[in-house]
Amino acid sequence: MRAVVLGAGAIGGWLAAGLARAGHEVGLLARGRSLEALRRDGLTLAEGEAAARFSLLATDEPARLAGPDLLVLGLKAQDLPGALPLIQAVLGPRTLVLPAINGVPWWFLETRGGPARGRVLQAVDPGGALAAALPARRVVGAVVHAASRVEAPGVIRLVKADRLLLGDPAGEGAAAAIAAAFLPGGIPAEVVPDIHAAVWSKLWGNATMNPLSALARADSAQLLGDSGVLGLVLAMMREMAALGERLGLPDLGEPEARIAITRRLGAIRTSMLQDLEAGRALELGPILGALVELAEHAGLPVPALAGVHGLARLLAGNLGLGTAAPAAATPALA
Repeated sequence: MRAVVLGAGAIGGWLAAGLARAGHEVGLLARGRSLEALRRDGLTLAEGEAAARFSLLATDEPARLAGPDLLVLGLKAQDLPGALPLIQAVLGPRTLVLPAINGVPWWFLETRGGPARGRVLQAVDPGGALAAALPARRVVGAVVHAASRVEAPGVIRLVKADRLLLGDPAGEGAAAAIAAAFLPGGIPAEVVPDIHAAVWSKLWGNATMNPLSALARADSAQLLGDSGVLGLVLAMMREMAALGERLGLPDLGEPEARIAITRRLGAIRTSMLQDLEAGRALELGPILGALVELAEHAGLPVPALAGVHGLARLLAGNLGLGTAAPAAATPALA
């Protein structure tokens, strides 16, 4: 299989290394310091005391990588609309697209969503350009349960690899072959029967802990250790559960049970908190703005979700951080 990774950062770099280790031909689309490092030293994946280096084709010219079997999108979700010209330059007629992103993906409502089925979310896909160019039949849905970080340009540190959940949002059946391509490279890929449910379940935690951690500049243990914040977390989770019921999505269970799992994971510094501290744009649109937009469409009041979303938007604006990439912007490539 020939694969291309757009955005070889913490997660994209990990997936690229896994595909290369499995013996697949992998190309990386990058620029700036990352491109220089990848050309000079290759891609390094460090895990514990061990490190593996992969010599891969790295370029800033999408035409050199055009027509792969698989295109892995390792950019932040809010950067994808701006990256669409690059994506289209790489796509071949049979290229499958695997977006390794957080939040509500652009393909989510094409085949599911009850009364919201087919709706384009402006918080995710302004104007619907992604949905038009990348329909669900070309997508392998993905939910990443792993922790990694960029230690230096071209150097990825894998902290923990739990699972890479894959599924077919349009029922095309491609997920099994892609999972089989990842497994020999040490990527714990697993096909799930309902990728929509897997996305929604992960978002149940991200939509609460991510923005609250950024607002409070606190880790998850600190947030859940404060009774006032815990009450707000529960309120947000219940609102999202009610929204999911309105959209015909699977029951998420009891919020208290999910919080107990989060407590056992320890003091997590969320990706949104890390982005805030690094001065990067926040993933508010895909992670929380999409829920507020969906609730408005469904006529469902979500005062806790909407209030936290508003506060986080004000925080980002006052700090000069963006929350979404305009459609014509040039994305930041890892």
